[in-house]
Amino acid sequence: MRIAPLSLLISASLFASSAFAQDTATVTGIESEISIKQAEYDNATQILEKHLKEESQLQSQLDLLRTRSTELDKEKNQALDAMNEMYRRLIDDPTIDISAAQARYQQAVVDHKQNKDDIAMQLAAIASHRKDIEQIRVAKHTQLNTLESLKEQLTTARVERLRNEFTREGTLEVNHTINCKRTETLAACEQRGQQMGLQKATKRFVDQIFANLTEERLVEPKRNMAGAQVQVLSSHVVNSAFSGQGNYNVNLSVTMRGDVNSSRLCNLLSVDNRYCSEYGTPLTATYQTRYETTFTDSQLTFSDGQDNANVSVSRLSEQPIRDYSVKPMSTVDTQVVDSNKMIEFTLRSNVYDDEVFIDGVSFGSTRLATTLPSGIHDVEVRKQGYKPYRVRVDLRKPQTIHAKLVKKPESIAAPTYTSEQRNTISVTSTAIGNAAAADVVVIPAGKFEMGDINGNGLANERPVVEKTIANSFAMQNKEVTVGAYQKFVSNTNYKTEAERNRGCAYYLNGEPVWEANLNWRNPGFEQGSDFPAVCLTYNDAKAYADWLSGQTGQQYRLPNEVEWEYAARAGTKTEYPWGNEIGKNLANCGWCGSEWSNKSASPTGSFAPNAFGLYDTVGNVWEWTHKSAEQADVTVRGGAWNFAPSLARASTRLILAPDFRANYIGFRLVRER
Repeated sequence: MRIAPLSLLISASLFASSAFAQDTATVTGIESEISIKQAEYDNATQILEKHLKEESQLQSQLDLLRTRSTELDKEKNQALDAMNEMYRRLIDDPTIDISAAQARYQQAVVDHKQNKDDIAMQLAAIASHRKDIEQIRVAKHTQLNTLESLKEQLTTARVERLRNEFTREGTLEVNHTINCKRTETLAACEQRGQQMGLQKATKRFVDQIFANLTEERLVEPKRNMAGAQVQVLSSHVVNSAFSGQGNYNVNLSVTMRGDVNSSRLCNLLSVDNRYCSEYGTPLTATYQTRYETTFTDSQLTFSDGQDNANVSVSRLSEQPIRDYSVKPMSTVDTQVVDSNKMIEFTLRSNVYDDEVFIDGVSFGSTRLATTLPSGIHDVEVRKQGYKPYRVRVDLRKPQTIHAKLVKKPESIAAPTYTSEQRNTISVTSTAIGNAAAADVVVIPAGKFEMGDINGNGLANERPVVEKTIANSFAMQNKEVTVGAYQKFVSNTNYKTEAERNRGCAYYLNGEPVWEANLNWRNPGFEQGSDFPAVCLTYNDAKAYADWLSGQTGQQYRLPNEVEWEYAARAGTKTEYPWGNEIGKNLANCGWCGSEWSNKSASPTGSFAPNAFGLYDTVGNVWEWTHKSAEQADVTVRGGAWNFAPSLARASTRLILAPDFRANYIGFRLVRER
């Protein structure tokens, strides 16, 4: 934090005992925790890499043992044939010595048995190693989610700290001298001097607020975009006098409170606007300065807002005070030139949760009441699923605009595809009356870049590779629901792995905990038949796919990773179908602003689909993907209701053991051509 004048060290000591110091302590504490968790995650990554390398070595040794087994089996058979031949010769010639043949066969049997034992021990070692790897991977996922969650908390804390730093209160004593005009009365000169003194006080106040921002270096270059304002809480003339040369000197004590358009805080910190969406509109009775000149004042003091009346004013009260008063800034003309004139501007719209942009800068949501410089301004109102409302305003007097937004045919901004590509096909079971129906959409053939396109991903998302989908395929537009899985279980009496053994995992204080009573029927949160089925393993998902294939006469399976990411991207190169920021209430993931975030899964299809017509490819629950026969582990994709937004990107991959199950993992299927 940079403090310009030496005299402000007194102010800094006051900050340390105030809420602003607590904000900084909060940010520092979170940063420290992030550092610790990052070290733990990096350490787990190294341990995992070591275990994977050891597993590869164990597997190579196993392959050698199996190769040797074939050779030893051949040797044992040859020794047996040789010994049998010696026995046949022994019948005709009892003097023949067959001990060498017997010894060869006996050794071959011993060697073959030892090799079998070695293979069994090697398999046990690999299995034990495999369990360690699975535990490390789950721990890594937990650490990663915790790390990303802390980053969410850090950004929120930074925004809150900046808001508090902008809205601090303080008392400033300022001295100002003007030359009275020959044409004005003494009273007019006195009033003008007091008004200009107030302007000087507000400018100094704003300058000192900026100088004392914790992240001043980041915010200062965007100063003119901050919308910082000052509200005069009280002011009085400490003393004033006219000189014989026609000068008027006034000494003012002004108590002020800073304010800022809270929706702009995110822009100042270069973070997603969703962190600022909960803040309201700025104060209306305020004065906004142009910040063209920098002042310093050793008499500036700030308070924490708890005892404002005792700051500076008590010290000044000992001096003689004349019976002059200064009008509140909201009732006097504080502008020196017309180009600085501020005009009241009010904006309303016919929707909720919208976002207002004025001259390209976010001002929050409607109803918006603010002040803008006189002149022409470009105003835009946006809301997901609606066409933007745009208007150019020539602001010369207070004005109110009523924006009317119209719904778009498609609810997210994404590429448009033909009706054949968006065609929805209903597949209904013909074998039994109440079998699960699977609504699928056609995913067109095409090419795409798979992996960490934007450079925000994990190591296992790189390198970026161009993939080709040669043929179109059909994919369920929603995750398999509890109701659909219930029909499968009712028809087959299938018992899931969670029901047969150990139950299902859930997050408790950032750690996966196994609960024996949890399963797809009872995942640990309230659910309906339209919720995604969770607490299911890879094999549980495959069992459902096999059953559905038998019931419909069409082949269903889990999508492979290429198919899943291609379908999830739906022709985009951004992190999410709507852009590179998660936004607010556009998906069900941790800290995504939905009513289910960090609480539970949501009913499938609760949010807008992507351009291919697929729901919940961002968040809700992770989805199993198909693994090849040589793969030991499986990848899940898409993020979940209790995982950070950064882990719900289109390219994020988490690798798990096939028998892992949790109340944040489900699946959807593709249908073969």
